[in-house]
Amino acid sequence: MIEKPARGQVRRFRRELLAVCTAAVLGVGGLMAVDGSAQADSTQLLVNPGFESGSLSGWSCSPLDTVVTAPVASGGYALSATPAGQDDAQCTQTVAVVPNSTYTLTGQVEGDYVYLGATGTGVTASNWTPSAASWTTLSTSFSTGASTTSVQVYVHGWYGEGTFGADSLALTGPAPAGGGASSSPTPTTSPTPSASPTASASPTASASPTASATPTASASPTSSPSSPPPSTGFTHPVYLMPLDNSPQAISDIVSNSGENQFLLAFVLDSGNCTPAWDGDATSPVSTDTTVLADVNAIRAAGGDVSVSFGGYNGTELGTDCGSSAALAAAYQQVITKYKLTRIDLDWENGSLDANMAVRWGAIKLLEAEDPSLQVSLTIPMTTVGLPDTGKDEIQQAINDGARIDRVNIMDFDFGLDSGTETAAAEGVANDVVAQLETLYGWNAATAWAHLGVQLMNGHTDQPSELFTQSTFTDLLGFVQANHAAQFSYWDINRDRACDPSVVHNWADGACSSVTQNPYDFTKIITQYNG
Repeated sequence: MIEKPARGQVRRFRRELLAVCTAAVLGVGGLMAVDGSAQADSTQLLVNPGFESGSLSGWSCSPLDTVVTAPVASGGYALSATPAGQDDAQCTQTVAVVPNSTYTLTGQVEGDYVYLGATGTGVTASNWTPSAASWTTLSTSFSTGASTTSVQVYVHGWYGEGTFGADSLALTGPAPAGGGASSSPTPTTSPTPSASPTASASPTASASPTASATPTASASPTSSPSSPPPSTGFTHPVYLMPLDNSPQAISDIVSNSGENQFLLAFVLDSGNCTPAWDGDATSPVSTDTTVLADVNAIRAAGGDVSVSFGGYNGTELGTDCGSSAALAAAYQQVITKYKLTRIDLDWENGSLDANMAVRWGAIKLLEAEDPSLQVSLTIPMTTVGLPDTGKDEIQQAINDGARIDRVNIMDFDFGLDSGTETAAAEGVANDVVAQLETLYGWNAATAWAHLGVQLMNGHTDQPSELFTQSTFTDLLGFVQANHAAQFSYWDINRDRACDPSVVHNWADGACSSVTQNPYDFTKIITQYNG
């Protein structure tokens, strides 16, 4: 989750809101530039980087993108686009690069919610601004992996946030011998920025579970991926960041809210396909005692947990694990450590609809090893339901023989143009149900039985959105009437009022920014039982 925007934006609240906060302090137009190490060989690798051809030549772009003569940051032309529907008005360019090398991506942008980044094997790099009233520089750096020979540079806006502009783009670093840029079809991406919090202490751990076998590459699933039976139980899990955003003690949560079902976020790669909490090399899963203590406390209270892999920031394990077998082994390490019967796949940002052969191959291996393992796929939303990337992920899972037990929709951060928050969230959920009917050939009741509806309490990363206690109560009735598989939210770390004596972000990672009593939102979520 919501690591949105912690997904937060969300997802799910992670380090992107920290970027906004930092930028505000530094006075740099609401964005934070991520600088990399200097590169001796610094060649501009983009074709038509400032759109000075007067066209989109060299780029693969949405039909919403056009080249204009004003406003421009420099030269005579610039990119201009207005996202609409499920189209974020993205332009991409695929560029040949050198393995094990450092690159810097920069560009001039203006408008609200503009994103600049690069995706590709061994690459997770992006930056964004929530608001640039005038031309502002975005910058990010990354190092390519040992087998990386190309990356895809992208720039796009955000649904319902108006027109944005881009100009003077540059990808600099070593050029491959005889290499250069080449265009490729545009994938529809829909990242959800999120913010990152500070770590706090948790209870001490008890003995660690015994290890189980690593999945073998020869296994195949024992159930049909296109028609999994509805999974039962675990109907109202709340997201908890156990090491970030000043987490409450499990004993306090259970005793004061009644919640004992948790989606723990996030496990990422700390390097070399090594699972770690928040991707922090000082918090590897292999030696963890803090989160394990929380898991044991939750189970002692009669509850259970799932672990979420991914989030908007950091490097998801599927980016660096070079094969399905290696990725399955990394996921299995976490499953074994915490004796999990459920996992959540929150493949956002550069991992959204990326490296799918490896990722779904790993899930297929895990399901073959343990057919009872429950798998949920979390997907950010647009105003009309699933983005094209989300639909593609599901279709590829079907094609590859991997089972998805629940499709968990981030029913927020898509922007509210008109009407009420309740009506907007209901409309998006209904759109996804229709899309699942088409993808799987289900009827509406079956689609609902495999759907998770995830909200975000209080202020979201979209200033136009606000989820109050009343909104949660209204949507509780909606999911009850439709018998959804799951009703959840991002996140319980925020289920408390903000301290008025302290400056907080718009969508703070440790409080809701609305008037409330502790655990108001969680008490509504826990009423849902399918």
